[in-house]
Amino acid sequence: MFLKTSFTTLIVGVFVVYVLHTCWVMYGIVYTKPCDTPKGDNCITPFLAGNPKLQLSIYTALRPNAEGGHTLIHKEEIFDVNSKFERMINVSLPKKTRNNGTLYALIFVHQAGVTPLQDSQRVHQVAQLTTYMVPKPPEISLISGEDQTQVEQKQPNRPVSHWRSRLTLNIVSDHFLFDREYLPSDVHRYLRVFQNGKKMVYLPLLFVDELSNRVKDLVINSTSRELPLTISYDSISLGRLRFWIHMQDAVYSLQQFGFTEKDADEIKGIFVDTNLYFLALTFFVAAFHLLFDFLAFKNDISFWKQKKSMVGMSSKAVLWRCFSTIVIFLYLLDEQTSLLVLIPAGIGSMIEVWKVKKAFKIQVFWKGGKPTFLFGKLDESERRTEEYDTLAMKYLSYLLYPLCIGGAVYALIFLRYKSWYSWLINSLVNGKQKHLLQWYMDTHTHTHTHLMFTHGKYHQQNVAYNFLIQMFTSVFFQGSTQWTREE
Repeated sequence: MFLKTSFTTLIVGVFVVYVLHTCWVMYGIVYTKPCDTPKGDNCITPFLAGNPKLQLSIYTALRPNAEGGHTLIHKEEIFDVNSKFERMINVSLPKKTRNNGTLYALIFVHQAGVTPLQDSQRVHQVAQLTTYMVPKPPEISLISGEDQTQVEQKQPNRPVSHWRSRLTLNIVSDHFLFDREYLPSDVHRYLRVFQNGKKMVYLPLLFVDELSNRVKDLVINSTSRELPLTISYDSISLGRLRFWIHMQDAVYSLQQFGFTEKDADEIKGIFVDTNLYFLALTFFVAAFHLLFDFLAFKNDISFWKQKKSMVGMSSKAVLWRCFSTIVIFLYLLDEQTSLLVLIPAGIGSMIEVWKVKKAFKIQVFWKGGKPTFLFGKLDESERRTEEYDTLAMKYLSYLLYPLCIGGAVYALIFLRYKSWYSWLINSLVNGKQKHLLQWYMDTHTHTHTHLMFTHGKYHQQNVAYNFLIQMFTSVFFQGSTQWTREE
């Protein structure tokens, strides 16, 4: 007991240190030390302090260095860095871009009345307007098979160029005085300075918000000669700019570790669709979620590792949960869900399989490369529990089986799927309720943790808890399938 308590205390202590360290790092990101002596030689003054007349010019090119020519698509002749705006334009696509090629946007902020190349004090950034990803497999009617051949020809199973329909730009409007000795490394790559007499002046900090560039399911083909582009501009504070730079670098690092464009796009949605303060609160909630998740797995595994008898516990409930968890994992895999959800679901499935092995006292022996399964015997108390368990599942099946079969037949007739396998998995899950499934798994884990620390007889209560939660979700998923599909 002392070792278990000390281990839990150690984990909680590490968690507290982690939260405090995260708070300190976040403070270091959003806070930048200003120059104490504005007239000193160490200060770098902003170019915007002189209220210059600026112009915004945006070009498209096939290469980021504009080799092979460039085309002007938009310009703001009177560009006020403090004024927010949004423009909708149509971009003509070159032939190479239409043939599964790329296209770049060249953004210039320069003095009004001259071209970007004529201004030596211009600011320049490059953004990619296209990205490559494998198109989502088409959904067809499994009964009629309508347009199956034509759709498969239009949707190749290879990465194709997708159009990014939004270009978001930001400029730091704060007249911030940088200190040379405390210049942040993340801002340094966006900083362009020039000598103005004895003073060092930095040009406007132009930032392309890649997090808001969401992947759209619009595949470029030979018939798409023009595509819409939304150009959005807003000023930004220095602290928010530094935070956004770190988030973009984090997303880029995930892509280098093997995350697909779709995975990265889902992560981007967390930052784009959420208020910054609410996002900070979400980080703390996610940290506590991680702690509770770990403690729940730790206590659950510890209990089942020591479990020798299934008296008072439903073995069929354990088997049902294992089956449900595996089906959910296969469903998430079929939907090409983000790895952030898929990996925990896979680990949970393996743990549930291990629980079934413990519950049914299964021993595996390997002979000549083939497994042999040996089931343990039940004592008198376990047989009595098994009789009640079988009786409860019998009456419950009278309600569940008609609902599941009816939902599967309805989906086969009226809905579309990628394949027969996809229909089978969706029918077993009883509808595309990915978010609700994730909520269910998270709620189940959190409730496990709470019961473990507040009740001594946790697993006796867990039998009723498992029964109620799992049967409720099965019926609820079935009932909500039709509503979700019709929406």
